[in-house]
Amino acid sequence: MAIKDITLGQYYPAESIIHRLDPRTKIIGTLVFMVSIFLVKSFTGFAVSAALLAAVIILSKIPFGYIARGLKPVIFIIIITMTMNLLMTPGEPIASFWIITITREGLVRSLLLAIRLVLLIFSSSILTLATKPMSLTDGLDSLLSPLRKIGFPAHEITMMMTIAIRFIPTLMDETDKIMKAQTARGADFETGSIMQRAKSMIPLLIPLFVSAFRIAADLAMAMEARCYRGGEGRTRMNPMRFSNLDTIAWIILALYLAAVIVMRRMGL
Repeated sequence: MAIKDITLGQYYPAESIIHRLDPRTKIIGTLVFMVSIFLVKSFTGFAVSAALLAAVIILSKIPFGYIARGLKPVIFIIIITMTMNLLMTPGEPIASFWIITITREGLVRSLLLAIRLVLLIFSSSILTLATKPMSLTDGLDSLLSPLRKIGFPAHEITMMMTIAIRFIPTLMDETDKIMKAQTARGADFETGSIMQRAKSMIPLLIPLFVSAFRIAADLAMAMEARCYRGGEGRTRMNPMRFSNLDTIAWIILALYLAAVIVMRRMGL
């Protein structure tokens, strides 16, 4: 897996309908879609969810290959999870070898789980790829603002989350640079036993932590220089407003959620 394969936190600029949607619409839409994925229990339901997600990807004008790169960091986890469900789910046997028995129920369950994980990763990737970090912060802050009445630090929490997501690509680039520098000095990160690989990571982790603290200190200094004091009394240069596109998106989302609930009750 290459560092460039991690797409979480990266923004893909494009002139598309999805990019123009209000960030609050995209955040709630993504959450609703994720919840609906856990309501779906059949291939028919997943086909409907996949069709909606495919339409969003096409409208976003983000290359599918760019989105699919986000699967590489977790492909090993998906394979392990599928294998465990395939081998450990009881039911009607369809194949047997030695002490290994594959059942029809295990095969269906592993495939459904893999589809669910892929759809979850794709939907979360589209949210960050089609939304600027600052827009994402403003959207989360607006959605959580009612909780301020009970003392919940909505702005501070959303700011920390957005900064963490935003600096994932920065830290990945820094990791890539350090790995190349250490490799040029003779470090080996690919071969050897687990203990040897763990020891070889020490020359990588120490400069990475130093770089992370330096970036954090620079960011704190920049925020203080701009008189940042939290969300109290903060205004926005471009206030968020729902448009006709958002209304259409809400209607489509409501129809999709209703269809998922109906299919679940009908057992489809």
